[in-house]
Amino acid sequence: MKLWFHLLCRDIEAQCGFYGALLALPEAVASRSPIYRALEAPGFQFGFNAAPAYALLALEDRRPQAGAGAPPVVAYPTLMLDAPHAVDAAARRATALGGRLRKGPYPTYYGQWQAVLEDPEGNVFRVACIGLPDGVERPALPA
Repeated sequence: MKLWFHLLCRDIEAQCGFYGALLALPEAVASRSPIYRALEAPGFQFGFNAAPAYALLALEDRRPQAGAGAPPVVAYPTLMLDAPHAVDAAARRATALGGRLRKGPYPTYYGQWQAVLEDPEGNVFRVACIGLPDGVERPALPA
């Protein structure tokens, strides 16, 4: 199986550029269309759909309204990296590219090192790795 994850975006060029620079992934040029850009690596494709995709998917009634503020978070991708230093670097790079750090990097109770971020359009995502930096302990499970 191969996972394709898509974001509906205001600016597909900018979003593709942000995540491409953040993750050092190439564009999936064969998938490019007037309303779609994507990044691709073995096992997944990360796509960016322009506004006309709402109609193509029969989702016009779910399109965010201008001036309504940030929509609720109902899903987010977690981008699994190889090591804690890669998570730290990705969090710094995301903010330098115009994203926003929401939390972290920090240890989770399940033994991952992660950061919670927003991309330039306000979509939430995480960067994480299995394992913690040397000397960092897992916190207790929150009550």
